[in-house]
Amino acid sequence: MYLAAQAGVRYAMQNPNSYIHSNFAGFVNVLEVCKNANPQPAIVWASSSSVYGLNTKVPFSEKDRTDQPASLYAATKKAGEEIAHTYNHIYGLSLTGLRFFTVYGPWGRPDMAYFCFTKDILKRKPIPVFESGNHGTVAHDFTYIDNIVKGCLGALDTTEKSTGSGGKKKGDAQFRIFNLGNTSLCLLRILLVFWRSC
Repeated sequence: MYLAAQAGVRYAMQNPNSYIHSNFAGFVNVLEVCKNANPQPAIVWASSSSVYGLNTKVPFSEKDRTDQPASLYAATKKAGEEIAHTYNHIYGLSLTGLRFFTVYGPWGRPDMAYFCFTKDILKRKPIPVFESGNHGTVAHDFTYIDNIVKGCLGALDTTEKSTGSGGKKKGDAQFRIFNLGNTSLCLLRILLVFWRSC
């Protein structure tokens, strides 16, 4: 299970090299070690819903386009998916990518929107809400950490073995991408309703 990454969209504008180093080069280093292992492990890794970028079709499906990233963070995660596919094809690594949709819960990053919104609500300050590109309704999918953990464990429990050994492919290997999100309930909408009722 590989979950390491430089997270966040806004910080990428300040320090793009940290994203290239962590999200791209770091992942390639892991794949290199795994492809040369004997036997090769199966790998489950964290991608991101950010790969959907400028795609306007909702809800997102794993079959949707992901070739228009809207941030450097998204581009590094999309690049990771493409690199993973290549290692699967060439070396027989069994790979499962999980596209996380904004994970929240205990020990969450303090720069996340729900922390900022909650602080503003408690101070009775307005919450900045940005319109979508077509001036439509804004909605964002937040996924509780416990559900992400269940999804990760489910992916681990259903992985097939890699087919390569010591950098040599011996047959086709499993390659999967899954969305881990929750489209039935949106934390942003809940917070806005709570704020309006204060």
